[in-house]
Amino acid sequence: MTPFRFLHAADLHLDSPFKGLTNLPPAIRDYIRESTFMALQRMVQLAMDQQVNFVLISGDVYDLADRSLRAQLRFQQAMASLSEAGIHVYLIHGNHDSEEGARARLNWPKHVHVFSSEDVETIPYITPEGLTIATISGISYAKASVTDNLVPRFPTPSQGVYSIALLHTNVDGEMNHDNYAPCTREQLIRAGYQYWALGHIHSRRVIHEGSPFIVYPGNTQGRSVKETGAKGCYIIDVNDTGDTKLRFHTTEAVRWEQRSLAIDQLQDEQDLKDRLDQFITELRNELPGIPAVVRLTLTGRGTLHRMLQQGMQLAELIHELREEQTRLTNDEGRAASFIWIESCRVETGAEIPFEQLLEQESFVGDMLRLSESLLRDELLLKQLCQETLEPLLGNMKASKWMQELSLEQMQQWIRSARERNTDELSGEGGWST
Repeated sequence: MTPFRFLHAADLHLDSPFKGLTNLPPAIRDYIRESTFMALQRMVQLAMDQQVNFVLISGDVYDLADRSLRAQLRFQQAMASLSEAGIHVYLIHGNHDSEEGARARLNWPKHVHVFSSEDVETIPYITPEGLTIATISGISYAKASVTDNLVPRFPTPSQGVYSIALLHTNVDGEMNHDNYAPCTREQLIRAGYQYWALGHIHSRRVIHEGSPFIVYPGNTQGRSVKETGAKGCYIIDVNDTGDTKLRFHTTEAVRWEQRSLAIDQLQDEQDLKDRLDQFITELRNELPGIPAVVRLTLTGRGTLHRMLQQGMQLAELIHELREEQTRLTNDEGRAASFIWIESCRVETGAEIPFEQLLEQESFVGDMLRLSESLLRDELLLKQLCQETLEPLLGNMKASKWMQELSLEQMQQWIRSARERNTDELSGEGGWST
């Protein structure tokens, strides 16, 4: 078998409108709105730098069914660059860019193949030397809402050649995404393909390794604080025995993050400002060359709690931090290094003598001891959560959500409830010992 290499991407969402950016400085706002196109260019450059044989795009190239002309022209240009480099592209359309949407009449490069929605097609990839080293099967969405399981429509792949399938799907009913083209992990495994190139789920995950690989690369560019962390695509190497290795590469032009800062050791407004300045510096060092939009949460207990509850001084401090980022952007004449605080939530509490209260024979002592026992006893904690949420369990989605709750999520609920209740019971004067 001839070794080969390909790139797997999905959910480009070109020309995404990025709602809620009206209050941003123009340079930063324009940079974010351009980010899906910058991610596309980085994907193209990566494909050329890595000298891949072909590129797979598993749906939602565009953000809207009635795709913008700008998005189509930018994508056409990107595909032309790949074609000129001798790189083939195989793509399907998903729920955001189904075939029923309006589109311009454009000429596409010869090396670009768009799978139709009529039925599953299988296309051989033939090297310039005339060797068939892989087959690629796929099907696009005819309309935005595809509720049928499309896996049974995929033919049994031929033996002796590496088989790849493209599908825009929700495997096993992922809760945070619409349940389009639903299927199960076991159905994909049994279908006989060696690599399932999936799209639709925006978080990166490999849901099966080996034969087959079943892979969601996530989207190439995050679009809100709901889509945090590194975004990009996979480079896949197949060796002469058919063994498959994946390497993730980032393509994002801007990172979305949710972070928290504890106030426990901070004494006054200067300490808070210094800590926020330090946070911005640390994040810039962590993400060299990648600007970020951050939703920040202040946590912990300390003397700053009362001031933070009033809100005014924190709002003014965040405003000044944003003004500083605006000035830096304007001074540099570009927006490629900003750290923008999207919002700052306060989840802090007043200082309390926790250990002493834990020993008290009082309502607060009972509550704290109960919370500690729940945090230590996994079975008891799960039972409490199930009993509390029982009225919701008749709903299929709510029931599945409950089943997927992690122990860490349940423990965080207990900690948050403990903090709020203890803070409320402290009164305006706080606790005294």
